[in-house]
Amino acid sequence: MLACLLVCLLGAPLAQSTQFYNKGADPGLPFSLAVRAGDYIFISGQLGIGPSGLAKGLEAQSKQAMDNIATILKGHNLSMDDVVKCTVMLTDMSKWGDFNRVYTGYFRPERLAARSAMGVSALAMGGEVEIECIAYLPRRL
Repeated sequence: MLACLLVCLLGAPLAQSTQFYNKGADPGLPFSLAVRAGDYIFISGQLGIGPSGLAKGLEAQSKQAMDNIATILKGHNLSMDDVVKCTVMLTDMSKWGDFNRVYTGYFRPERLAARSAMGVSALAMGGEVEIECIAYLPRRL
């Protein structure tokens, strides 16, 4: 019982801390690139925007968005293996297969994240795809 009490007491401050990750983000954006809450890191929706702006076409945008996610994960010493859930928004669901060809290349077949995908009428900045993810990073006591 004492051990349980110590774990609960020592773990309480960790569970309450929230970290905001914005390294490299445009300071004018009204959101954080990622937020760590407990054992999870929530990555904001990523468009296919790189140093040269919005990539041309769905496949190039999908690759850039996934690269952006991988970069954010790397900032937390994580990889795509740590992603447990993704939400995908596409402006043209007929391009689902094109998106999947890019997306699946970022995961090992035995470590595919849970996923939801939906068609939307429009995305910010004229994007064709937006991807948000949740990664799992258990805290060490």
